[in-house]
Amino acid sequence: MAETLVERVWLWLHETFPERQVYVRSDGRVQFFTFGPTLQATLAGLSLIFLGWVAFATVNVIFKDRIIAAKDHHYQQMQSAYENRVADLQLSYDEVNGALVSAEDKFKSAADELQAKQNTILHFLDRKQQVDATLASGGTLAVREGSDMGGSENAPASDSLGAAPPVSGSGGGDADDGDSGGSTDLTVSPQPAKPQPRTAKPAHAFLDLGGAVGRIAGALFGKRQPDGAPEATFARHPILKRLAGQTDRLHRLSMTETSFMARTQEEVVQGVSEIRSVLQRTGINPDQFTQKIESVEGVGGPEIPLQSVHIEGISDEAFQDAFLRASAVLDQMNQLLMGMRHVPLITPVAGPQFERTSGFGPRVDPFNGHYSFHPGVDFAGPWGSVIDATAPGRVVWAGPRGTYGKMVEIDHGFGIHTRYAHLSSILVDVGAKVAKGAPIGKLGSTGRSTGPHVHYEVWYDDVVRNPRNFFEAGRYVLQQR
Repeated sequence: MAETLVERVWLWLHETFPERQVYVRSDGRVQFFTFGPTLQATLAGLSLIFLGWVAFATVNVIFKDRIIAAKDHHYQQMQSAYENRVADLQLSYDEVNGALVSAEDKFKSAADELQAKQNTILHFLDRKQQVDATLASGGTLAVREGSDMGGSENAPASDSLGAAPPVSGSGGGDADDGDSGGSTDLTVSPQPAKPQPRTAKPAHAFLDLGGAVGRIAGALFGKRQPDGAPEATFARHPILKRLAGQTDRLHRLSMTETSFMARTQEEVVQGVSEIRSVLQRTGINPDQFTQKIESVEGVGGPEIPLQSVHIEGISDEAFQDAFLRASAVLDQMNQLLMGMRHVPLITPVAGPQFERTSGFGPRVDPFNGHYSFHPGVDFAGPWGSVIDATAPGRVVWAGPRGTYGKMVEIDHGFGIHTRYAHLSSILVDVGAKVAKGAPIGKLGSTGRSTGPHVHYEVWYDDVVRNPRNFFEAGRYVLQQR
C-alpha cells in the first residue's frame, strides 16, 4: 500500500512537473540545462515559501499599528475580566465573611439567651422549691393525724359557756417576712416618675389572674421575623445554611423555655388559688387577710409597670412577662404562706383516746336544760393529757377566767386568737412566745364543766368562729398533699 502511494506521488510529480530543458545559445554554441521533476518541485516549493514570507512581512509592515492596537485591546479585555473576577471573588468573600460573622453572632446570641433563660428558670425553681418546702413542712399547713375525732355538732355538751363577750387583744402577731429576693439581673427603662400616693391603699383583689396567661400565649406563638444574612447567601453556602438551621433550633428551644415559664406561672397561680381556697374554707376572707399581712409587713414603693423592666441577657418579651408575673405571684404566695403559718388548722389534742363531745353552735345547756350557744368545740380525754398550741403565737392570758376555769389564750397575729379552757394546769406564762404544737397546759375540768375535757375556741377580728371549719381546711390541705 505504501509503495502504491509513493508510485502515485511520483506519477503526480512527473505529470505536474515534466522534465524540461533550457537551451542557451552563445557564440554559435548551444548549451542546454535539464530540469527534472524533483528539481522543479523543489524550486516551486521554495518559491511558494518565499512568496508567503514576503506577503506576511508586507502585511506586518502595513498593518503593524492595527495589530498592536488589537493585541493591546485584547490584553486590556483580559485584564479587565481578571480584575472583575477578582472583585467578584472579593465581594463574595466579604459577603460570606459578613454572613458568617452575622450567623455566629446570631448563634451566640441565641445560645446566650437560652442559657440566661435556663439560669433564670433554675433560680425561679429554687425559689419555688423553697416555697413548696414551706408549704409541705409539718409546721406550716398540716393537720394532725387522727384529728378527725368522733362526735357531731349536736352531741351532748360537756360544759355551758354561753356566748362569751369579745376579748380585745393586739393583732400584731409574729408574721415572718419572706425573702423574695434573687440573683436575676433586672433593669428598668428610664421614664418620668408618676405621682405616688402618700399612703398606699391595699388592692381588693389578691391576684390579677384575668388574661395574663392568654397574653403570654399570644406573644409566645407569634411569628418571629427573619433577620441577619440574606437567604441567598445561605443557599449558596451549605455550611452557613447548617449554622442557620442550628440557630433556628436554638430559637425553638428558647421558645420551649418560654412555654415552660408560662406553664410554671399557671402552676404558681393555681397554688395561690388553693391557699386562698383553704382560707375560704376557714371562713376568713382571703383579700382581707392579705391586707392584714401587708399592713404588718409594711409594703409600698413607686409603681413601675412591668413593661419597663427587662431581664439582663434576655430579649424575649413573652419570657420576661411570664417570669416577672410568675415571680410576683410567687412572692404573693410566699407572703400568704407566711400568714397561713399563723392560722390554726389542727386540733389541740390528737389520738384515739380523745373524743369530740360538743360542737359549735346552738345546743341544750347541760346544766339548766335551756337553749344556749356554744362558742367552741369540746374534746374529752384522760385527765392531765397535754394540750398543744394549734399555731405559733404569743400568750396573752394564762390563768383562771370565770366560767372558763383555767384558760390559756394565744394571739396568733392578724386578728386570730385561740382559747383553751377548763385546764387542770397551765404550762406557759403571759407574754411567752409558743410554737405550733408546743405544750401549753393539761386537760382538766375547772370552771363550768361536767367532766375532764378541753374547750377550744377560735376568734378572728374579735368574732368567734367555728373551729370545725379550720379543722376541715386542715384536712383538705392534707388530702391535697
